[in-house]
Amino acid sequence: MSRRLRSVAAVLAAALLAGCAALDAPFSRHLESSAGPVRDCAEWFARLDARVAEARVRDAQDTRVAGFPYLRTSRLLASLRPLAEANDLVLHALAERMAALDQEARRYEIMNLPDGQLPERAAIERTRECGKLLRETDLAAPESRRALLERAQVPDDYSTASRIVGLYAISKFAFASGIRRSEAGMRAAFAREAAATGGAPLIRHAPPPTRPLSRAQVASILARSASNALGIPEPDETDLDDLMATYAPSFEVEVKADYDRFGALRWSHGDAMRGPAPEVNGADLAVYAHAAWTRYRERVLLQLVYTAWFSERPPEAGGALYAGKLDGVVWRVTLAPDGEPLLYDSIHPCGCYHLFFPTPRAQPLPAPDSAEAAEEWLFAPQALPRIAAGERPVLRIASGTHYIERVGLTRGSDSLAHYALRPYGELRSMQMLAPRRASAFGEDGLVAGSERPERHLFWPMGIASAGAMRQWGRHATAFVGRRHFDDARLIEKRFRLELGGERP
Repeated sequence: MSRRLRSVAAVLAAALLAGCAALDAPFSRHLESSAGPVRDCAEWFARLDARVAEARVRDAQDTRVAGFPYLRTSRLLASLRPLAEANDLVLHALAERMAALDQEARRYEIMNLPDGQLPERAAIERTRECGKLLRETDLAAPESRRALLERAQVPDDYSTASRIVGLYAISKFAFASGIRRSEAGMRAAFAREAAATGGAPLIRHAPPPTRPLSRAQVASILARSASNALGIPEPDETDLDDLMATYAPSFEVEVKADYDRFGALRWSHGDAMRGPAPEVNGADLAVYAHAAWTRYRERVLLQLVYTAWFSERPPEAGGALYAGKLDGVVWRVTLAPDGEPLLYDSIHPCGCYHLFFPTPRAQPLPAPDSAEAAEEWLFAPQALPRIAAGERPVLRIASGTHYIERVGLTRGSDSLAHYALRPYGELRSMQMLAPRRASAFGEDGLVAGSERPERHLFWPMGIASAGAMRQWGRHATAFVGRRHFDDARLIEKRFRLELGGERP
C-alpha cells in the first residue's frame, strides 16, 4: 500500500473512531480532494475529531452539522435557515456564525485534551484557518449549500422511544396533575409574607457596584450591534460586560446551612468510587453570565442569562426524590430594542421549574385550542410593573429547594455582599489538578454526579436523567409537552410583546 493510501486509510479510521457523521458528503469528498489544501484541512478535522472522541471531551452546548465538521448550530441559527434559502448574503452570514460556534467549542475541546496531545495555540489557529477554507469551498457548491441548510437543525432533548415505552399518552395525565399541585404550592409561597422561616437569616447578595448604563446607551448598543445580515444583536465584549452588570439581579437567600450559599464551580478531588466532580466554592461568590437570543416576528431580541450554583439540594422531610449534588437558579431577562426589560423567566439548571415574570409590555397568550389538554404552557406566578432605568430585580430564594418565592425591585448598591460576574464559558474548561482541564459538563451535556432519584420515576416523560444539572442548550423545560428554554420562538409563542416606543 502506498504512503498516500495508508494516510487516507488512517484518516478514514480516525473519522470512524470519532463516531461522527464526518464521512457524509461534502466532507467525504474533501478527504479525497485533488486540491492539497482542502484535503489537508479535511484530514486535520478528522484527526482532531478522533482525538476529542478518544479523550471524551466533546462539548455538547451546540449541535454539530453532519458533513460539515467545521460548523455547529443552535436553535436560534436553525430558525434562521428559511431566511438564508433565498438570500445569499444571509446564507454566508449564517454559515460564518455557525463556524464561530464551532471554533468556540473546538477551543474548549482542545484545551481539555490531555496535556501534550496538541500545541493549544497552534491547534486553535489551524482549526480556524481550515474551517474558513472548507466553508468557502462548500458555499461555492450549490449541492453543499442545500445540504448545509437541510442539516443545520437541533434535535429536541426528548426521547420519543422512552415516551412510547413509558405509555406517555396515558401517563402524562398523572404527571400533569402533579405539576398543577406543584404550581399551586408555588403560588401559595408567592402569596405569603416575605419572612424567613425558622429564624433563618435572609442574606442579600448584590451584583458588582458599577454605574448602570442609561436606556439611551443600551438602545444604542443594541441597534449598533444588530447591524449585520442576520439582525442579531451581538455586543462586543466590553459592551456585553456593561449590559450584564446593568441588568444583573440581586439574590436574597434564606440561609440555613452551607447548601444555601452559592458560588463558583471548581473541581473536587473526588473519591475512589466517583472520581473528581464539580463542586461549589462558597468562598468565591460568583454568578455565571452569558448572552442568548429570542425571535419575535422579524426581530431578534437580546437576552441576558445569569446562573447561580448551590452545592446541593438536600433531602426534605418527605423524602429525597429531588435531592442531589449541585443545584442552582438560572435567571433570564429579555430586552426590548429600547433597553427596557420586557419579561423575565427562570429555571433551575436541570431545566425544571420554568417560571415567567412578565411586565405590562409582555401580555401572556392563551394556549392554542389545538394544544393537548395536559400540555404545560405558561406558569407566571407573579407579574411585574414596568422596570424603570436603574431598577433591577431582587430574587427571594428559599432555603434547600432554592425556589424563587418572590421578585422585588431595587436600585443602587443594596448590599455590602457583592458577587462577581464570570463568563459562563469558564464552565466549559475548568482547571483540575495541573495540568489537566475539563468541562463541568459531560459529552451528553449533563453534570456527572448531579443525578436525582426522580429520574427513575420521570423517565416516561422522555427526559434523560430528569433532575440532573445540564449545560446551556440542553434544557428541556416541560415534562408534559415539548419545550426548550433556548427555543428561538418560545417567547413569541407565549406572549404578545410591545417592542416600540419609549417609556412615558
